[in-house]
Amino acid sequence: MTVNRGGALSKEYFLAYLHLIINTRSCSVEKARDVAFDLFFKQDEKRFGLPTYTQFQAAYDELNH
Repeated sequence: MTVNRGGALSKEYFLAYLHLIINTRSCSVEKARDVAFDLFFKQDEKRFGLPTYTQFQAAYDELNH
């Protein structure tokens, strides 16, 4: 997946991304978060900037409640 570093990705983007992982891997929200953090952020929350990571966390929080 190509990501433009020009702006923060939205919470909706990460909701879709996490749902895709959940559906394709038949896993929990927590596991999807771990997979996304590894594949997308490469274990570095600063990789695409704090605003993008914050939106990722917001999406995870929404799915986890």
